[in-house]
Amino acid sequence: MRALLTRRLVFVTGKGGVGKSAVAAALARVAAAQGKRVLVCEMDDKGSLAAYLGRNTLGFAPTEVSPGVFAMAMNTEDSLREYIRLFLRLPVITSLAPLARIFDFVANAAPAVREILAVGKLCYEVRERNYDIVIVDSEASGHFVAQVSAPDALATLVRIGIVADQTRWMSDLLHDHSVSSVLAVVTPEEMPVVETIELRERLAKATPIDFAGVIVNRVPRDTVSDAVLADARSMAAAESSVAVAEWLVDRRRAAQSQVARLAEALDRAALATVLESPDASSPSEVVDHIVDEIMLHLGGAA
Repeated sequence: MRALLTRRLVFVTGKGGVGKSAVAAALARVAAAQGKRVLVCEMDDKGSLAAYLGRNTLGFAPTEVSPGVFAMAMNTEDSLREYIRLFLRLPVITSLAPLARIFDFVANAAPAVREILAVGKLCYEVRERNYDIVIVDSEASGHFVAQVSAPDALATLVRIGIVADQTRWMSDLLHDHSVSSVLAVVTPEEMPVVETIELRERLAKATPIDFAGVIVNRVPRDTVSDAVLADARSMAAAESSVAVAEWLVDRRRAAQSQVARLAEALDRAALATVLESPDASSPSEVVDHIVDEIMLHLGGAA
């Protein structure tokens, strides 16, 4: 975790519903607490990140949502407009309708074009050092590999000219393990664990970007030990109480089994756990809890 926060571009991904948006928001707050100027960006249009940052919505223009933390939501049209202004040196275009039709035609022929605009915006912010760290609430893991490997994919299609030049520096930045990393978020359940293992394998085949490790979110707390369960059974406690205790123990064991499976499959990749919060009932409380858990892994206090 400490090494992760020294990177300048961190992609947070995971299967839908595992809490990646909450983790991205928490990481942004932890980085800001270390004195960093942070940009956190939502790549899909679900709006989850905004809620975890205490906002109703986010726009393409970064907005300071808390001291040191700026947030934005990716928008392909706005990203295209900015690309034209910055790299093609063309005047600001008020209407993108004609260009958008051409863009859609090209994007359908070469899908990496659409992803390159989103990833390119993030890489540009890193290259220009507008922020100390850019944290990306990425697409779900099923779509993430195509997104982060877009510069490599496009480079195989276009080898000369301005597009080739752009993809080259983006790839260099993404491939630099001291700059860019991927953090996967998973819950200790079979399907998310399987998808995370597959994600690492697909990433390794598609791009040399660094896989920093995994945060296992919502790990059941050890509320009932085997000894307590044995005592409840021996004292002939109420049947309902024993059933609840058995369920808690079995749930904890199942989660531990999935964590062990993940750790074995990832070999030496870093793995951090976030225990369930017994009282988090709002997005802000969920983020507060994850911040506290991350700070424990860092050896500090929130």
